[in-house]
Amino acid sequence: MPRRKRTAGSSSDGTEDSDFSADLEHVRAAVRARRRSSTRLTRASLRLSQSSQDNSSSLRSGSPAAAAHDEGPDSAAESAPAAAAAATAAAAPASVFSSARRITRSQQGAANPKAKRYHLRQSRSSGSDTEANEEDERLAKELSLKEAAAHNLSHRPKRRRFHESYNFNMKCPTPGCNSLGHLTGRHERHFSISGCPLYHNLSADECKGKATTRDKQSEERALSHRQDENRHSTRHQAPTDGQQRYKDKVTELRRKRNSGLNKEQKEKYTEHRQSHGTSREPMLENITSDYDLELFRKAQARASEDLEKLRLAGQVSEGSNMIKTIVFGRFELDTWYHSPYPEEYARLGRLFMCEFCLKYMKSQTILRRHMAKCVWKHPPGDEIYRKGNISVFEVDGKKNKIYCQNLCLLAKLFLDHKTLYYDVEPFLFYVMTEADNTGCHLVGYFSKEKNSFLNYNVSCILTMPQYMRQGYGKMLIDFSYLLSKVEEKVGSPERPLSDLGLISYRSYWKDVLLRYLNSFQGKEISIKEISQETAVNPVDIVSTLQSLQMLKYWKGKHLVLKRQDLIDDWKAKETKRGNGKTIDPTALKWTPPKGT
Repeated sequence: MPRRKRTAGSSSDGTEDSDFSADLEHVRAAVRARRRSSTRLTRASLRLSQSSQDNSSSLRSGSPAAAAHDEGPDSAAESAPAAAAAATAAAAPASVFSSARRITRSQQGAANPKAKRYHLRQSRSSGSDTEANEEDERLAKELSLKEAAAHNLSHRPKRRRFHESYNFNMKCPTPGCNSLGHLTGRHERHFSISGCPLYHNLSADECKGKATTRDKQSEERALSHRQDENRHSTRHQAPTDGQQRYKDKVTELRRKRNSGLNKEQKEKYTEHRQSHGTSREPMLENITSDYDLELFRKAQARASEDLEKLRLAGQVSEGSNMIKTIVFGRFELDTWYHSPYPEEYARLGRLFMCEFCLKYMKSQTILRRHMAKCVWKHPPGDEIYRKGNISVFEVDGKKNKIYCQNLCLLAKLFLDHKTLYYDVEPFLFYVMTEADNTGCHLVGYFSKEKNSFLNYNVSCILTMPQYMRQGYGKMLIDFSYLLSKVEEKVGSPERPLSDLGLISYRSYWKDVLLRYLNSFQGKEISIKEISQETAVNPVDIVSTLQSLQMLKYWKGKHLVLKRQDLIDDWKAKETKRGNGKTIDPTALKWTPPKGT
């Protein structure tokens, strides 16, 4: 009968063996929990290990006789490494053992007297290590899954490309257009005429090519500006060599402009107009110089980009609350900006207006019925100027409130910076008209405050689109300064000026200064005298002289240079222009209102 091997420290009744097994299981749990933190043996644990070894040896030497009788030399040899393993396990803190013993001894009565024995060496290698390795592998797998989930963005919504913000149910209104491409060359789709390449007689690829060319030119211009950063202020500047070369190049390009179209080009343009009508832009080639045509194309692309930004920002919505066209007299005008008309009218997209009383209507039928009953043939108010077929009416915003409100709403369709719509009572409106046998047709207007603290002679100024580039804008500006002269005041327009307003005022100030310098015969000139003579604000005079490079600072004094080349160019333009679109001061019949 083979001998039954026993582990060191066991007894015949199994009580001590049961305690030790429970302690060992608790130690294994503690080792697995602390395995990743690499348990270190301190001096206290070493002393505990040494005392455990002493206890193990005492157990072998002082065990009951029956146990010693059953164990042979082989059993003792096998118990030595087992005792060493138990000593290593006993290196855990003593509190763990003591608490475990208290629990097991309290349950001693319920313990099985024939408790299962464990081979310590085999149990440690196959049980603790295997379970710990499996636990480590499970933790590593969970960690890798978490890291993969952190880098996986599939649960997030896709970043939408720019064109995906469009409503794909919308379509470009141009016949035959598939809504692909954009006039700016920067977007993949478009849904308005302003961004349609086909409407502008271009392809999507041509628009992209033009966008690349514009970007390169912008980079070159920015580089040139950086190179000129170290130059002095404006009054010390003279054109650089690069600027002079560019000016000469532009002059040469404009000289190459074709004076007219040949027969083939006229036939081509006529065929294009007959084929597409107003659904396409007229062909612009050979109408002006290539340089000016390219400038116009750049302005179109920039305006289209601005409208696209406004649409994406929600300030402009295609087909909703945006009046696109108005029928005004015998003209149909495309609008430029949003105007706060009542929603029931704004959502129509097209308004019909009476050109005399400025009442707005929803349909052509309503307009026709209104025109049959409307008795107005000129603006309300007093006619203070008339020469030929040009008249100017002074309209008080307090006396004719509805007319002035309608005029402001109409002006907002073509002005970006205008904010006055309904509070019209503190203002006077000066409306310029052109008369024929049907009545006085609105050309433009400007408004001014009745009592301006800063002596502004213009608050808002507008020339109707159908009368632009015909000299009427300059007539309105000249008329505002004529009123300032009668009032014996120095005037200036209210800021900020619109882009077109700034261009018009710059041109007017330039003409006034060159006319004054042409007739001036003295050697010393005073900005104050110029201001009193022309009613132009001294700040505007100085800024205009600087822009013309006629104001210099030399030896502590400011000098005004009388540039004969500019004066000669002005004379040539005045001769070509004639005296058709000018204001005659003798035709003004007006006295300043009281309280101004």
